[in-house]
Amino acid sequence: MTQINTRFGFSVNSPIRVGIVGTGFAAKLRAETVQADGRSNLVAVAGRSPDQTAAFCETFGAEAAVSWRKLVERDDLDLVIVCTVNRDHGAIVLAALENDKHVVVEYPLSLDVSEAERAIELAAQKQKLLHIEHIELLGGLHQAIKESLPLVGKVFYARYLTIAPQRSVPERWTFQHSLFGFPLVGAISRLHRFTDLFGEVASVNCQAQFWDTQADFYKACLCNAQLRFANGLVAEAVYGKGETFWQSENIFTIYGEAGTLIFTPESGQLIQGENRSTIKVGTRRGLFAKDTDMVLEYLLNGTPLYVNNASSLYALKVADAARRSSETGQNVAIDNS
Repeated sequence: MTQINTRFGFSVNSPIRVGIVGTGFAAKLRAETVQADGRSNLVAVAGRSPDQTAAFCETFGAEAAVSWRKLVERDDLDLVIVCTVNRDHGAIVLAALENDKHVVVEYPLSLDVSEAERAIELAAQKQKLLHIEHIELLGGLHQAIKESLPLVGKVFYARYLTIAPQRSVPERWTFQHSLFGFPLVGAISRLHRFTDLFGEVASVNCQAQFWDTQADFYKACLCNAQLRFANGLVAEAVYGKGETFWQSENIFTIYGEAGTLIFTPESGQLIQGENRSTIKVGTRRGLFAKDTDMVLEYLLNGTPLYVNNASSLYALKVADAARRSSETGQNVAIDNS
């Protein structure tokens, strides 16, 4: 007897038909997971480069779509996974939902808050899945931080510093203002960690610096955002990348009244006076596969996902407030009503 999921109508005996927009690193990991899982089948792919798209499709046995607009219109797709440049996320998500597809999109959902809100509303109206990937919340680092917070008592200050040097930056979309977006929007995971851990933000003050090479491109950027939370905690996010940096750093420090936590992606430390103890941090490997597996479980069995659209949208609002603060030089209040 064929089993049918009562919410979305999928049969466990018939694979979920998937289309992917994008041919980069995330798209490759998604495609590998989709093809390896008997519950799903990669049908079609749309990319920005015809040659790269053709090679990608040959690797995974999929059909090359002429464009993402043609892909989302196909009747032989149930789920569209969006893994392309940040600028296009919102438009593709809206078009896919309009064509009655379930959607997975890599963060950010959109570079524009109002467009993100429209997409979330449309998904609810259409009764379709809209899942915004935030694999940083699934990772061993974030889970270790969450589990360790009670050890330091009331937290009053936190700092998250990520610096990524890169020599001879090419003209890539991740260093392009129009395609990547404001750095703390494009790299929204930095702020989403904070809002997931500490709740509502009252105000944001942010400074940004760019080393532009030509119109729309830069060789380096640096953002420093100070977040004041509703509970009084102050957090600082520092994000930099590119040619002007010479030392890589990735440190998350949390100051509490009963101790200090210091985390890198590999390990953590709890410091209380002279006492120092090591905190194990789980692996970062396999998170895209885990995220994809959870999406399939949700569509087939209704198993809850690890992140909801409200929390993702809130992080986007905070990131956009950082953008506005950097442009105006003013402190920006967050409307939490």
